[in-house]
Amino acid sequence: MTASFARHEKSLEALRTRGRFRHLMPRAGHDFASNDYLGLADSDILRAAAADALARGVPVGAGGSRLLRGNDSEHQRLEEDAAAFFGTEAALFMGGGFNANQAIFSVLPQQGDLVLYDALIHASTHDGMRLGRAETRSFAHSDIADASRVLAEWRAAGGDGQVWIAVEAVYSMDGDTAPLQDFLAFADAQDAVLVVDEAHSTGVFGDNGRGLGHDMAARPNVLSLHTCGKALGVSGALICGQKVLIDTLINKARGFIYATAPSPLNAALVRAALHELQRNPQRRELAWQGIHHAQAEASRLCGLSGAQSQILPVIIGDDKRTMALAADMQGLGYDIRGIRPPTVPRGTSRLRLSITLNTPASVITTMFEDLARKMETAPCHI
Repeated sequence: MTASFARHEKSLEALRTRGRFRHLMPRAGHDFASNDYLGLADSDILRAAAADALARGVPVGAGGSRLLRGNDSEHQRLEEDAAAFFGTEAALFMGGGFNANQAIFSVLPQQGDLVLYDALIHASTHDGMRLGRAETRSFAHSDIADASRVLAEWRAAGGDGQVWIAVEAVYSMDGDTAPLQDFLAFADAQDAVLVVDEAHSTGVFGDNGRGLGHDMAARPNVLSLHTCGKALGVSGALICGQKVLIDTLINKARGFIYATAPSPLNAALVRAALHELQRNPQRRELAWQGIHHAQAEASRLCGLSGAQSQILPVIIGDDKRTMALAADMQGLGYDIRGIRPPTVPRGTSRLRLSITLNTPASVITTMFEDLARKMETAPCHI
């Protein structure tokens, strides 16, 4: 190690001491860690779609930015299908949800505007806000009364720009659902724009998996983000909303303008995943059978209640204890990962249990039986 990197090594050693050092590990054991909620990522459905797309001559690579030669007909067909499926004027396909959130919040809120965001909003939203020119204020998690208070204080201090309210439909680390109808009513009353990150809702919630906020997506003051690397089983993200906002992103979002376009083959696979949601509603129904089974077993065997979605957080608290429990469960053949700060608030380190179609009900039951035994010495809760 050269002296130039001594500070990096010191920083990493501090993470090791606190039980927060991260390293890459291969997938192994029964899936309780992925976001592949509908089991599409390794499915014959997408394999067949890939073979068909390649046979049709769909390119593997884009070759450039979409504003240069990288704009393929598959990108445009996907965006047309996505706008129709999610019920919006337009859609824009981007390389990933993180990039999409960065684009939204760095470009759309203008100087003098306010981004009013949930305290548990995703890191990508924070990065986008840092790059943008709007003022930002947080409110207590899913607390509309607190959001109203924060907004009133901003306006009393002279704020008079456009207000953008940022929430997630299903929160990735807590698994709870946002009161979207209440937030929409609040946005309407305040002449605000509601930005809904549907990342962990797409494919699982709503009519045919259109998301928790599917019935409000067509509203002119609603902008939705649907990621493609979770329940849809591929990668990328779709920003869905009014055409004027999509055109603004095309013209001003640096992460779109200066990035090589996503693979046209990938776009074709996302289209296939959307079509699967429409053709085969039984896939979503089977997923919910597994989710309800897991929620019931979590309550019966571990006393963990209150789960609202396919994401079941088991709060441990201590970082090192969390990682030790995760390692114990991995040793029993379950791919369960520990989540620590800064991803979650201090003192709330947890196991994040993700229920997907990749894991049968019998394994879910056995996992909770094993977890119950391991949890006897550590108080936990959802």
